[in-house]
Formats: sequence, C-alpha cells, structure tokens
Amino acid sequence: MDIVRALIIVDLQTDFCDGGSVPVPGADRLVHAINGYLAGRPDYEHVVATKDFHIDPGGHFSEHPDYSSSWPAHCRAGSRGSDFHPELDTGHLGAVFHKGAYGAAYSGAEGVDEHGVTLPEWLRQRGVDEVDVVGVATDHCVRHTAADLARAGFTTRVLLDLTAGASPDTTNEALSQLHTAGIELVRSR
Repeated sequence: MDIVRALIIVDLQTDFCDGGSVPVPGADRLVHAINGYLAGRPDYEHVVATKDFHIDPGGHFSEHPDYSSSWPAHCRAGSRGSDFHPELDTGHLGAVFHKGAYGAAYSGAEGVDEHGVTLPEWLRQRGVDEVDVVGVATDHCVRHTAADLARAGFTTRVLLDLTAGASPDTTNEALSQLHTAGIELVRSR
C-alpha cells in the first residue's frame, strides 16, 4: 500500500511576519522558501494550512503580554493581519484550518475547516499516514501542531529549514521536546 503524505503550513500570516504585531524573525524568508519547495513538486498528496483566527480570545490578548500565554493583539478575524502573507502561494492548499476563535489555540490540530472538520479528522478521511510540518513559530504553534499530530497517530516530521522560531532558547527547548517525542527533525532537501 502506498504511503499518503501531507504538508501542513502553520500560521504563515501577516501578523507573524515583518511589520506584523507579533513578528517572528525569519518568517518572511520562509514564504519564499516554502513557495520554492512546493514549486519543486515534493511528493505530497495534500497541502493544507493553519491560521490563527481570533474573534474574542479573552486573556490570550494583553496590553502587557508575557509572550508565553498572553500576546499583543494579533490575527483578528477579518483583519489584514490574519491574512496569509501576501506572497505565499496558496494555490496548493486543499484546506485551511482556523484556530483560536474564542481562546488561545497553539495547535493546528485544534483548528477546523469551513465545515467544522478538525485537521486530524480531515487527514484521516483522506488516508494520510505521514505529515511534514513547516511554518511559524517553531517554539509555539509548530511544536504543538507536530506533537498533537504525532499523538493522533501520524508519522510526523518537522522540516527545520522551513520553520522559524520566536526565540533561540525556546526554539531549542521545543526541538528537544519534539525529538524526545519521536518526531523527526530534518531538512527539506
């Protein structure tokens, strides 16, 4: 039986890029790197993306954020900041999973598509066995998305050269946790 693979692009949104309300260093570089990677026709049957999409996230937003559980306002539903980076090629996307409408949500596995289907359920419906995770931020949403998909039974890899972290210390800690959880940490090429 053939292995069915999916690429998960995590939160490559305007507010997480240069000039956004919570910029992740290197996020803009990722847009071009991921576009180039997809143009090289990697062997994925499905490409999907996640989006932070906040309507009323309560204490997740703060005027005095701790950058751990509270953050400056970002990715408000319908705002320019919630849009994908304008140069991201979204033509490959089979679905988009919105997360965090009414609270903090760090994992793409918590997101739902336009029909209310969760990311893990959507992947199972399509017989996906293996997932590669890319995007931002390595130490937050990439980490949680990869860990949750692995726990859901998918063979999971994080493509390190197609991710960017918010801070070196928390990124290194996240990568250590992912490695310990059995998630492969590899380069895309």
